[in-house]
Amino acid sequence: MNTNKKVTSYDVAREAGVSQSAVSRVFRPGLSVSEKTRKKVMDAANKMGYRPNAIARMLITKQSGMVAVIVSSRANENHPQVLSQVSKQLAERNKRVLLFILDDAEGVDDLFEQIWTFQVDGIIALAPHFECKRLALFEQHKVPVVLYNRNDANADTSTNTVCCNHEQGIKQLLAELKLGKPQSYLVLSGPTDSDVANERREVALDLLQKSGEKNVEVLYCDYTYKSAREGLAKWLEKNPAPDAVICSNDTMAIGVIDEMREKHNLQIPNDISVVGFDGITSSLWQSYQLTTIKQPVEQLVKAAVDMLLSHIENPESPSESRVLAGTLMKGNSVKRA
Repeated sequence: MNTNKKVTSYDVAREAGVSQSAVSRVFRPGLSVSEKTRKKVMDAANKMGYRPNAIARMLITKQSGMVAVIVSSRANENHPQVLSQVSKQLAERNKRVLLFILDDAEGVDDLFEQIWTFQVDGIIALAPHFECKRLALFEQHKVPVVLYNRNDANADTSTNTVCCNHEQGIKQLLAELKLGKPQSYLVLSGPTDSDVANERREVALDLLQKSGEKNVEVLYCDYTYKSAREGLAKWLEKNPAPDAVICSNDTMAIGVIDEMREKHNLQIPNDISVVGFDGITSSLWQSYQLTTIKQPVEQLVKAAVDMLLSHIENPESPSESRVLAGTLMKGNSVKRA
């Protein structure tokens, strides 16, 4: 055999004494093939140094095998865990991740143009917000998309959503806070271009209003530790310290705790109760022991991947929305009367 000639599936089939379609089935996960045939094919393939050509497969199946994952450049302690799970679960389904970083809303159009050129099979978006007209582009280009951790997809688009139950989580956190009978609240919101931050803030404000709380203030930050410390420091220059602080994420809650302790000599939870949301690893550290809602990241990612792959295979299927409950983590950051 000419050693310079590229080995094909037909060569492997001839060596293994099976059909070329049998070789194809062996190298396509999920297709039925007997163990005897699989062994014959793999032995021949290993002997000949054969592995299927991804580009050739793309031409045959009309799928690139790639899924675009759009992530905001804004710091989020959950993103590494989410990305790890997305990559792992897609790899198990013979798909690969193509990562795109979105710096700001102005860069969305350029980012979309890049995505279309790669002809991805689908998209999982962890970015903060897409306007309805941009969501409609996914349908226009016939690329299924799943918005991760949000549930506000426009009904006129083919957008799918997977989300933690923010309302249930906020209710549980407020129930914990009320055990300490706080008289004043500060809601530390994430940025207004984040659908998650907007939902968590509005749910908290609505529930506090319905429960008759009058002394409620809102402070806007950008999800980061630094913004929480600096924003709180400036706010406290003009306002008395609140009895309870409801933070849109754990990172800001940790910033609040450090600022209160280090700069204002206030004790958590004796002087002020603080709660977060997400359940990041550092929220459980001994110094913080934050009361928070832990998101079911592995289950959320599985739902997103399952939903996306289902819509890749069945493009005409209707859009879906799945909401999964988080878990209340009772730490030591809430006062109890």
